Amino acid sequence: MSDVAHQTQIVVIQEALRGMDTVDGWLFYDFRGSDPLAYRVLLLDPTQHVTRRWYYWIPTSGEPVKLLHRIEPHMLDELPGQVQQYVSWEQQRLLLASILRGPRRIAMQYSPFNAIPYLSRVDAGTVELIRSFGLDVVSSADLVQRFEAVWTDEQLESHRYAVTTLRNIVDEAFFHVVSCLTNERPLSEYDLQQFILSRIRDAGMTTSSAPIAAVDAHSADPHYGPTESGSSLITRDNLVLIDLWAKQTAPGSVYGDITWTGYTGKQVPANQRMIFEHVRRGRDAALSFVQDHVATGRFPCGWEVDDVCRNTIRAAGYGDFFIHRTGHSIGEEVHGNGANIDNLETQDSRRLLPRTCFSIEPGIYLPGEFGIRSELDVYISDREAVVHGLPLQTEIMSLL
Repeated sequence: MSDVAHQTQIVVIQEALRGMDTVDGWLFYDFRGSDPLAYRVLLLDPTQHVTRRWYYWIPTSGEPVKLLHRIEPHMLDELPGQVQQYVSWEQQRLLLASILRGPRRIAMQYSPFNAIPYLSRVDAGTVELIRSFGLDVVSSADLVQRFEAVWTDEQLESHRYAVTTLRNIVDEAFFHVVSCLTNERPLSEYDLQQFILSRIRDAGMTTSSAPIAAVDAHSADPHYGPTESGSSLITRDNLVLIDLWAKQTAPGSVYGDITWTGYTGKQVPANQRMIFEHVRRGRDAALSFVQDHVATGRFPCGWEVDDVCRNTIRAAGYGDFFIHRTGHSIGEEVHGNGANIDNLETQDSRRLLPRTCFSIEPGIYLPGEFGIRSELDVYISDREAVVHGLPLQTEIMSLL
């Protein structure tokens, strides 16, 4: 990475700080890789050997300042700014207090009450240290989202490829199920998972973990993972849930993440059709809510979208069986660092931003019976919320 790129990034960060008008600057802190977000936002090499604490202060305007241990004086050489060095802990505190003299509100990778665990990277003791200087530490959540979750045009294209390819792999996987059943070849959940993995690799993509292939009662476990020994066989009159996520291997590529369900019989049971319909209504209510608001220039918070979806399922009497958030941010990691669609596990008060993407994936899980989840990905532009990888699933697929 060139020095020009780092200097440009600092200019962009300061523009973002001035746009917020609520903070005096952004303080980055790391100890032995404790804050991977700092390395990504500052365009630093995360594989560096770091053994001492470092700080990087970016004021809203003016020159940044580095505070480094004398053992590792070159740690932030790529970044612009003054350099100050410490040896003892007393010297570290004195210099840090001096660097931060004047500002009152400091943004850090901190989340009050750990409401957004993706962001909580600064330890409580360091927050106490900064507050001991008479400063107010505020969350950098919205800043991080701008630098972590906003996509380039190239990333959007990589998402289109990923989600379209995954949608095709779903069809191939269900066809494989039908072929095995028709020809009386045994097929387990694990076998189906490995078939999907092979298709992901054949498409030039990679995944952070293996997809989910779950039958009947296993589909009621949202994070079920089949193993080579002990996974269920897929037979006739089974509900089959497939959840798969992947991205291209090129640097900077972003994920697609979708979930579909099929039934290995001619007539889907009435109770499964009913549960799918409740899930679909919740999914589509959330999607319509986002689309309607974005069309008017209002970008809702993650918790608001979750409420719309969850209240639809609650009204159907299944709120207690919808046991996870409605969706998550999507980026270079399948669970990204932007706003999540969540008012259950956390209350995500971050607003959805233009040029970001997230999943909507409600589910109803009936323990010991079956579970239904339907997942799509939503990309937001300045005035539009778009789903790629169409068509959407409108009913459980009858496979035979």
